[in-house]
Amino acid sequence: MKISVSSYSFQQYINAGKLAHFDVIQKAHDMGFEAIEFIDLPASSYEEQVAYAHKLRAEADRLGMTINAYTIGGNLYQATPEASAAEVERLKKQVDIAAILGCSVMRHDVCYSVGKTGTSRSFGLMLPTIAENTRAVTEYAAEKGIKTCTENHGYIAQDSYRVEQLFNAVAHDNYGLLVDVGNFVCADEDNCAAVSRVAPYAFHVHAKDMYKSTTPAPGFGQTRGCNYFKGAIVGEGDCNVEKCLQILKRAGYDGYCSIEFEGSEDCIEGIARGFENLKGMLERI
Repeated sequence: MKISVSSYSFQQYINAGKLAHFDVIQKAHDMGFEAIEFIDLPASSYEEQVAYAHKLRAEADRLGMTINAYTIGGNLYQATPEASAAEVERLKKQVDIAAILGCSVMRHDVCYSVGKTGTSRSFGLMLPTIAENTRAVTEYAAEKGIKTCTENHGYIAQDSYRVEQLFNAVAHDNYGLLVDVGNFVCADEDNCAAVSRVAPYAFHVHAKDMYKSTTPAPGFGQTRGCNYFKGAIVGEGDCNVEKCLQILKRAGYDGYCSIEFEGSEDCIEGIARGFENLKGMLERI
């Protein structure tokens, strides 16, 4: 497996004005990374996104860095067929952005909430619509040589059995899962058991760690089942990241593991310590 880092890991410094979004390529390079993953590009229009993507790619090429993945939002269950078609077209344009960046993988979300009426009332009822729209996106991406995937993320499509259902419903060779080894905490799942379910479908991996708690504490978010979680430095939380990586390796995964740090520690320190911890894990497994 190879190591990369998500631009999201630097968000603490970006928000504080210590780094511009564009600067994280240089910073990641200086820290010893050979690859970086980008989240949604900041821009007020698609044309600005295109121009920004070209600049990011040029900077990455200058530094000999690979932009290995592009990670974006998406809501592929919409109230009307017209709205669904519009969201599919928006995501197809984001595939074009991924192509400019030189990514081999693009991750998109599929839904963020359930509704009160009709087929919006459960993930299972929404699934046929989500799968149809997701398939349309990945068919387009396949023409560009880009694989697409969905992460266990956003509380609704987060459990291992739900993202497995999604994978099965899309049923396309160009579509898989982004397995975030830490995010299963938010759906109250055991991380290793969840990863063992979905490891065969992994197209990309996030190396993330979490602290777990059954009682509230400062800085902790709430899980779907009213437990609590907080981002941790990779290898220093409660998720047994090393065992999760061992499971992925046994399933045949040999792609990138992107560090996604969202702890409360200084993000540069958190990324650096996580990087060293992750290198040690990959050597041991």
